[in-house]
Amino acid sequence: MNIKIIETAVCPKCNGSGWELTETIGKVRRCSCLESARVGKLLAEARIPKRYEHCDLDSYLPNHESQKTAKRFVQHFTKQYPQVDGGLMFLGPCGVGKTHLAVSLLKLVIRESGDSGLFYDFRDLLREIQASWNSVSQTSEMEVLRPVLEAKILILDELGANKPTEWVRETIAHIINCRYNDKRVTIFTSNYLDSVGKPGEESLTDRIGTRLRSRLYEMCRDLEMRGIDFRQEIRQSKNSVYKRQSEI
Repeated sequence: MNIKIIETAVCPKCNGSGWELTETIGKVRRCSCLESARVGKLLAEARIPKRYEHCDLDSYLPNHESQKTAKRFVQHFTKQYPQVDGGLMFLGPCGVGKTHLAVSLLKLVIRESGDSGLFYDFRDLLREIQASWNSVSQTSEMEVLRPVLEAKILILDELGANKPTEWVRETIAHIINCRYNDKRVTIFTSNYLDSVGKPGEESLTDRIGTRLRSRLYEMCRDLEMRGIDFRQEIRQSKNSVYKRQSEI
């Protein structure tokens, strides 16, 4: 029987020991490879969706002044972290890059500070909490909520996307109030604005309630974003490529 041996890369600085020699004879220090491994583990545990794993500030190309402003705020935020007054709230229609910027911020904070971070689509979070009520489930509501409440920095994507039932509002309130009281940084994104432009449209206040919206004003700086839908631009670009190929 042939046994395949898989070789793993060994750090040249410490030879895999985790300790490297310093300039002072006889003195050692923890190797930087341990910190790299720790950051890699934190990023893997941050629940960043595969669709957004590529997101960073370099790949975010604004097409509107409000997007440029939002990008500058993210750059400033990551330079000041953890000495920041609160979180950020990215508001705007679909496709303007709210989640892209939020994920870019999360990855930068984890890499540069080593703090734990977590990404959650709010709809997925609610589904996981609801699933924990099932008697067959192997998890409890507190097991689901604990990492959300304790993460040093939390991205809560698509706030207000779920129908605002009393249970949804109570769940949002619990998460927001706990993180507010513990002075933990929370970054939100939402497709709902504070002002509505058309009859029948709902505002963010309509979706989450007046009291919670008031709390978010205190917790976060609002960044309202406009611009061309990036997804529409990508689709149009692909259609142009397909058209050129079909003409060849």
